[in-house]
Amino acid sequence: MVSADNLTTYLLEVILSHPVLTSALVLATLAAIRWYVRDSYKVDSFSQKHVFITGCDSGFGNLLARQLDGKGFHVIAACLTEEGASDLAAAASPRLKTILLDVTDSESIRRAAEFASREVGERGLWGLVNNAGRSTPIGPTEWMQLKDFTKVLDVNLMGVIEVTLQFLPLLKKARGRVVNVASILGRLSLTGGGYCLSKYGVEAFSDSLRRDMQHFGIKVSIIEPGFFKTGVTRLDLIEADLKRLWACVPQDVKASYGATYFDDYVKAQDFSMGILCSPDISKVTRCMEHALTACFPRTRYSAGWDAKLFWIPLSYLPSFVSDFVTNVLLPSPKAVRNI
Repeated sequence: MVSADNLTTYLLEVILSHPVLTSALVLATLAAIRWYVRDSYKVDSFSQKHVFITGCDSGFGNLLARQLDGKGFHVIAACLTEEGASDLAAAASPRLKTILLDVTDSESIRRAAEFASREVGERGLWGLVNNAGRSTPIGPTEWMQLKDFTKVLDVNLMGVIEVTLQFLPLLKKARGRVVNVASILGRLSLTGGGYCLSKYGVEAFSDSLRRDMQHFGIKVSIIEPGFFKTGVTRLDLIEADLKRLWACVPQDVKASYGATYFDDYVKAQDFSMGILCSPDISKVTRCMEHALTACFPRTRYSAGWDAKLFWIPLSYLPSFVSDFVTNVLLPSPKAVRNI
């Protein structure tokens, strides 16, 4: 039996005995070293930079606000609730400022932009992190009504667009950064409702924004987290909303799914989320921080083992493969099983 050391030695001998393979190995090694070094360069003067973050009541936004505050940034943390704002202010330095913001309300966005303008002055805004989001309503498409889609799209997509448009003049002054939180579900649509649609939209909006703004020195990055334990993935809230949707489904549609489908769907979802959801949300905020502090931020950041090793690779495979995986994860309706 060949040992691992012997196999490695043999492969190296094969590679080194072929000039083309040797050259390719050297070039690949040099490229990897260059990328690592380039990726490690940081901007300076954190204490002179302002960053505006949406969705700071909890989760990614809350942790990022405290993380950047600890590094000396001037953080303007936008929260939806008074409680979220006061709790965050109590956990941070006096340098951090909080403001109430509803990203679905144009007037609220305008007031937030005016507040930020007064805070940053002529220096401008270094970073805008569009983090606010919601997941529900989410579930089978046939259970939805149009208003269910718009509830999510208004926050996750239209809110991102309107906040960005209002803050662009401040970002242009500083030649700053935009960091938009998408999802692996912006690459691979696993379920119905507005969530996947909104994250696909964030991907497209960010790509077009990046190309338009590069002429003004503004860099745009997309964060694509896998599954993490935050308010967006709270199973009790998702299940409660699924019950609401199911209760409104017409009887003939319910019959086509079968009497046990709802329970089977919830069990499958609980099982999948229990396995995939990581409690370490710092994996996401470290990506956000790099996008704000690196001299050469990446266009896309994948966060979480499931994103890197499973979902994103799966998104590049043929549709029949991703369809098969989805069908394994979720139950089939009764009408389909009887065909």
